[in-house]
Amino acid sequence: MSFTGFPEAALDFYDDLEIDNSKVFWEAHKGMYRDSVAAPMTALTGELADEFGEAKIFRPYRDVRFSKDKTPYKTHQGAFVAVGPATGYYVQIGAPGFRVGAGFYDADSERLARFRRAIDDDLHGAELERILATLRRKGWEIGGNRLKTAPRGWAKDHPRIELLRHRSMTVSRDYGFDEVIHTPELVDRVRVHWRETRQLLNWLTQHGT
Repeated sequence: MSFTGFPEAALDFYDDLEIDNSKVFWEAHKGMYRDSVAAPMTALTGELADEFGEAKIFRPYRDVRFSKDKTPYKTHQGAFVAVGPATGYYVQIGAPGFRVGAGFYDADSERLARFRRAIDDDLHGAELERILATLRRKGWEIGGNRLKTAPRGWAKDHPRIELLRHRSMTVSRDYGFDEVIHTPELVDRVRVHWRETRQLLNWLTQHGT
């Protein structure tokens, strides 16, 4: 199946789901989810697989076991292409529109320690700073979960303390409601933007594994 774009119905579906996140709504509209959201996302990531690899299309159901929020369904559809442990490329569609991202989303204490040793190293740390500065100039937003203060064992005045505070590190850019998301040209747009993040992912996989 070739990707032809996400229909307007995909955005409408998530607009309505945010208002009525219930099993009754889902059962009445699961055909719209299948045809307007899941099928186009599968087609989009399928066309990118030749260069980036096979994507995991996330399930639409929330894990509510340990959450105060018991709404059963995610209000967006994401897909992830792994290049390392919890590290890779990401795309998402939801009520706010379409977005792309990349980075690492989770790390145990040993992996975080490896990242931080690389950030502390003048050569590798400076390389990461250059990569992130280039991505910022190209319009990427730097994000991720960060400590409020210095991690244990690191000085608060470390020259790269802002990077050392990261427990995860992501870059993202928002397409919003750009008309391209409704066209086949979205494949090429995502391809170009994912390529821009390749240096970052290479750094993360090199120093986190």
